[in-house]
Amino acid sequence: MARALIIDDSWTGENVSIAKIERELARLRDGTSAEGSQPNLRTSVMTHIAWAPPQWQSAAEETLKGMAARHPSRTLLLVPRPEEPDGLDAQLSIRCFPVGDRAVCGEVIELDLRGARAAAPASIALPLLIADLPVFCRWRGEPPFGSTELEQLVGIIDRLVVDSTEWEHLPGAYTQLAGLFDRCAVSDIAWARTERWRSLLASLWPGIKDLKELRVHGTRAQAYLLCGWLRSRLGHEIALDLDERELLEGIDLDGNPCSFPPGAPPNPSDVLSDELEIFDRNRVYEQAAIAAAGIR
Repeated sequence: MARALIIDDSWTGENVSIAKIERELARLRDGTSAEGSQPNLRTSVMTHIAWAPPQWQSAAEETLKGMAARHPSRTLLLVPRPEEPDGLDAQLSIRCFPVGDRAVCGEVIELDLRGARAAAPASIALPLLIADLPVFCRWRGEPPFGSTELEQLVGIIDRLVVDSTEWEHLPGAYTQLAGLFDRCAVSDIAWARTERWRSLLASLWPGIKDLKELRVHGTRAQAYLLCGWLRSRLGHEIALDLDERELLEGIDLDGNPCSFPPGAPPNPSDVLSDELEIFDRNRVYEQAAIAAAGIR
């Protein structure tokens, strides 16, 4: 993967306005072509919003660094800090990747939403969206369903990307997530990480059509989603036995261990990058999540 190059100084400001951010972003953009070189290419394929509470900020930044070359975009990293005095702090940079004798550049806008600003993310993000391009939002941690900030962002995005592995209130939270399915397309990284195992299980058809119990050696989210998927596909109840682990390491069908699927688990940047290439609703995932919500 190409290594990010920040060409020109980044800019940092405290208690700034959106107009000030736009002016400084334009200045940085205009400075990315060195004298005597071919001009850099501004190639944004989307606006990518990342909602990252402070405990998730470092992880979000690392993931973004790993995927930016594949998806040059205008990235808004929103860090809510409601406990601090009202204000908006910004750090801007242009991140470029070599392509022949030129570079493809994307824009990174990191914003600390302090005080009341944390409850009004749409008013901050809207002026910074690129017109006529899709808007994705990666929400780190469990969304506060029904909250003002989530409702506002759902209203301006095309796709919400979550990772239910990061959630505490499972499987009940899938019921609340299902309330968003008709409002925006939803991706779940926990679901994406079960793909190899779902392919393996599908290859066992029709031998699994009467499956009664699924034992999963993996995360809670992956266990619920795999069981929900099987319930929704097979059309009958399946008992779930969870051996909770940090990674999905195995599956037993009615007490019989499955062989390990081929391939290696993808890294976080690759998983998110793949989800950013999907634009339509995933009805199979939606049905699996709804079925998972009913598992006890």
